[in-house]
Amino acid sequence: MHKSGIELSQTQLLHELEPVVAGELDRHLKVAKEWFPHEYVPWSEGRTFDGVLDGEAWQDSDSRLPEAARVSLIVNLLTEDNLPSYHHEIATAFGRDGAWGTWVHRWTAEEGRHGTAIRDYLTVTRAVDPVALERARMIHMGTGFTNSYEGMLHSLAYVSFQELATRIAHRNTGKVSGDVDCERLLARIAADENLHMLFYRNLLAAAFEVAPSQTMRAVTDVVSSFQMPGHSIEGFTRKAVMIANAGIYDLRLHLDDVLMPVLRQWEVFDIKGLDGEGEKARDELSEFLARLETSASRFEERRAARQAAAAARQA
Repeated sequence: MHKSGIELSQTQLLHELEPVVAGELDRHLKVAKEWFPHEYVPWSEGRTFDGVLDGEAWQDSDSRLPEAARVSLIVNLLTEDNLPSYHHEIATAFGRDGAWGTWVHRWTAEEGRHGTAIRDYLTVTRAVDPVALERARMIHMGTGFTNSYEGMLHSLAYVSFQELATRIAHRNTGKVSGDVDCERLLARIAADENLHMLFYRNLLAAAFEVAPSQTMRAVTDVVSSFQMPGHSIEGFTRKAVMIANAGIYDLRLHLDDVLMPVLRQWEVFDIKGLDGEGEKARDELSEFLARLETSASRFEERRAARQAAAAARQA
């Protein structure tokens, strides 16, 4: 709670945090490295597709990627494609004025490279069916993305975790791909996502100082209901299961490599000055994390059993 003991409005929170946004923006601009999507695409591998230019039709054997990596790349790309909706949501939450607005546009510009680079790579290397991919893009963007949370603090909490989750998903997809070009590209994109995570994580750390109880409630609400932004992709549940079984992104990674590092950075279980509602939110957070630990362990056990059974059948 703010020193006044009065819950801060959204306008007050935006005003209180604007100097932090300005400082984080300056830091980000100093460390962010310029890069060019076209440099990461093996253009010489490209061949004309069928259609108006009368090239070769895509066939499944064209792809050299493992199925799990291909599915993950499609999910990652369709997620990146919804950037117009994400821009709308964060511009609505943070505003378009001052340092907040400058950050919103800078973030959008940096994110815009990701979809371009991944689509070019997939198309040039014939890793996916371009017709199916375009149809999936139309459906997914037609659905759009709507922020599930109200208020700036909830939005900040969500992107603090989501940017890190996206970084890990990209990096692990690259590793599973078995393709050096794919891994190099996704590592470059993951570096952007990491800088974005640092911006939001540091900003929310400042929010804990300004309004600890309000911020704790926002963090608990987000952690206990977190969904990746691509959850509305057609067939997402089936795709997410394949991605989890391949170890690209699963409950264990979500808990150990996304939630806990960020929560530890904020020192959420050591924060002082919480009111009754803030303490209640922290208790709820602790209980949820304990349940998630149980679920993650069960998932690992079931996956190991399935892998052992599959190995036995092949023996």
